[in-house]
Amino acid sequence: MSDSVSLDPVDLEILRVLQNDARTTNRDLAAAVGIAPSTCLDRVARLRRAGVILGHRLQLDPAKLGRGLEALLMVQVRPHRRELIGPFVDRVRGLPESRALFHLTGPDDYLVHVAVTGPADLQRLVLDEFTSRKEVARVETRLIFQQWECGPLLPGDPT
Repeated sequence: MSDSVSLDPVDLEILRVLQNDARTTNRDLAAAVGIAPSTCLDRVARLRRAGVILGHRLQLDPAKLGRGLEALLMVQVRPHRRELIGPFVDRVRGLPESRALFHLTGPDDYLVHVAVTGPADLQRLVLDEFTSRKEVARVETRLIFQQWECGPLLPGDPT
């Protein structure tokens, strides 16, 4: 069963414009996609109700907030059981350094994107918040030199 929603070219253009600038006014959005503002408002509301548009988010620069070093932590949890991973996920999500958390297949169970003040802070985070936990079997760290946003996200070709 597919969770995808049927989108026409106007819907796709609305999504493209909003992904590039979520603060676009309804009037400007309607003009950009070539429809009336009332029609545009209805379409955006339908996309929200269908769960295609989940919300808006504020993007911050970690370096400007004193967290100029970003890293990816590959974490292996052993044993990989629900009663251990639930509290582990809650703990990682609650860390102020955590930016994103992914549950993976393969040799690593989790990928954690973190932002810290510097190398000593990263070492503290790994030692005190990860490897000190009894369920964490291994942590591998990769520094992020640069990152780029990609997108916009549009549905795949159905063929």
